[in-house]
Amino acid sequence: MTDYDVLRVFCAANGGYGNELGVVRNGSLIPAQDDRQELAAKLGFSETVFVDDPERGAIDIYTPTLRLPFAGHPCVGTAWLLDVPELVTPAGTVGVRLDGEFTWIEARPEWAPPRTLRQYATAAEVDALPVPPPGEWIYAWSWEDEAAGRIRARAFPGRIDERGDSRSSGAGACTGDIEEDEATGAAALLLTARLGRALNITQGVGSQILTAPQPEGWVEIGGRVILER
Repeated sequence: MTDYDVLRVFCAANGGYGNELGVVRNGSLIPAQDDRQELAAKLGFSETVFVDDPERGAIDIYTPTLRLPFAGHPCVGTAWLLDVPELVTPAGTVGVRLDGEFTWIEARPEWAPPRTLRQYATAAEVDALPVPPPGEWIYAWSWEDEAAGRIRARAFPGRIDERGDSRSSGAGACTGDIEEDEATGAAALLLTARLGRALNITQGVGSQILTAPQPEGWVEIGGRVILER
């Protein structure tokens, strides 16, 4: 088995929660996309990153079934691990900055796969939601404190994986058993672009995602990262 690191991204202030991420630092040892896809499926993380060039920050991102041109929590986690000024992804160049306990990336909303952003009246309604039927990627959210930009959110992938270029060719490939995503940077990016303001999002059980719109349509996404093993 190839060596890899396991991170948790978008952790809470106490270091808990967050979304796990696998990072293969020596990605050049596994150059073939089919082999990378196979390893990502074996590892079973929602995303696995292969680092092709650690100095340039060139990376390649896979779910268990698909290759992705961009994804939020993999970029935040890998940026923290490599400590580089930018990441090079198939979607484009992702800006990076470190600010105390938070790692920030700057990306474009159009790089994120589409999601259904579904607003609810209260955080209690979001908390009470059952897992919806398969087939639609839903980001359920409500204001906790609109004046302060605080959001309560939960993410339901619908067991349908994100769009990407892969042997399965499209959005109909099944991820397996991921019914709820604990922390989703791409969905937070889309919600920030829609609302046009900085957000402080509590997602899943207790993960924290910070966002801020930037000039010319860019959006920053920030969070805490911890090395698990």
